[in-house]
Amino acid sequence: MQTGNVTTPFGRRPVSLALVRQQIRTAEARPTRAADKWKIFRDACEARAFLGLQDRALAVLNALLSFYPEAELSATASLIVFPSNAQLSVRAHGIAHATLRRHLAALVEAGLIVRRDSANGKRFARKNGAGDIDDAFGFDLAPLLARADELARLTQQVAADRARLRKAKEALTICRRDVRKLISAAIEEGAAGDWGRIEELFLELTGRIPRTPTHADIAPILEEMEMLREEIINRLEIQQDFENLSTNDAHFERHIQNSNPESIHELEPSSGEEVGAKAEPKLDRRRKPLKAFPLGMVLQACPEIAMYGPGGAVSSWRDLMAAAVVVRSMLGVSPSAYQEACDVMGPENAAATMACILERAGHINSAGGYRRNLTAKTRRGEFSLGPVLMALMKANPGRPMRAG
Repeated sequence: MQTGNVTTPFGRRPVSLALVRQQIRTAEARPTRAADKWKIFRDACEARAFLGLQDRALAVLNALLSFYPEAELSATASLIVFPSNAQLSVRAHGIAHATLRRHLAALVEAGLIVRRDSANGKRFARKNGAGDIDDAFGFDLAPLLARADELARLTQQVAADRARLRKAKEALTICRRDVRKLISAAIEEGAAGDWGRIEELFLELTGRIPRTPTHADIAPILEEMEMLREEIINRLEIQQDFENLSTNDAHFERHIQNSNPESIHELEPSSGEEVGAKAEPKLDRRRKPLKAFPLGMVLQACPEIAMYGPGGAVSSWRDLMAAAVVVRSMLGVSPSAYQEACDVMGPENAAATMACILERAGHINSAGGYRRNLTAKTRRGEFSLGPVLMALMKANPGRPMRAG
């Protein structure tokens, strides 16, 4: 039996060193077990992209396997089939002979079969006196059995890649839908922003999606589409924040009115021992911290605070908090009142509120009482710093901020 030997093809067909190496690997890797030939065939079909095979080549392989009489390929038996081209053409659904030869060469090149040509190029088998095949010339299916485990692993990889591609395509479809509808809603409802430019970016991304994409095609587009969606959501959140602020512009003025001389006793800190006085609710340490507003916004609304920063300028939140401590002392706000404000509002918002009090100090009779009043309102959820900053920004539209 010639299985395991290195052979060369008959006639003008050349042999390459790659084909020789494949035959050697097949001989060395030949397993000592049997495997279902149709299971191997299905694995080869699934792994055809890795093998570089077309559907027609797999149809030819199917025809070759149909000439092997057993259901399993076994290393203990001859794995050479020897059909004529006419017989192969019939079982390969009438494929033309020229096409048949081309796909047989592709199967050899892919390392799934090996040619075992006779001296005259004919395919046949010699039998001994007992009727058993003693020698055969044709196509050796041994490489299929030798690569059975490899083909099974490739099939698993194909399935994993297919699942990953499906998830990526689904994620991209959802992301495209989100971006498209968010842009449409923003344009229709007049949200501030350059939505025309954002829509151009969206169309540019969708135009890059191939008709039959791979995961390598989808992954970068999905990443950019998700970043675009995040950017749109951030812009809409900022827009919503400013809309909420603008609806409460009068809120700060009410705080100022509450600090006039007639209401001074209401704003002064109480000892909690007066008759009829209600106990101040204790601070919930698990309270969700308030969101800090942008430093630039605070400095634009309250430019006076900058001169009390280190070196007469404020360039960071640390500088602003240092300036707020100076202002607190200057305006007569007790350390305990300011610390309570930091606990309730957070240090950034407490410093920003101190800057607001400084900005309107001429309208506030008792800064200490006003400070405690705002802290109490914040604890009850009745005070928001946003409207105060917006009101001051409108009151000082042309005043530059003093930042380092």
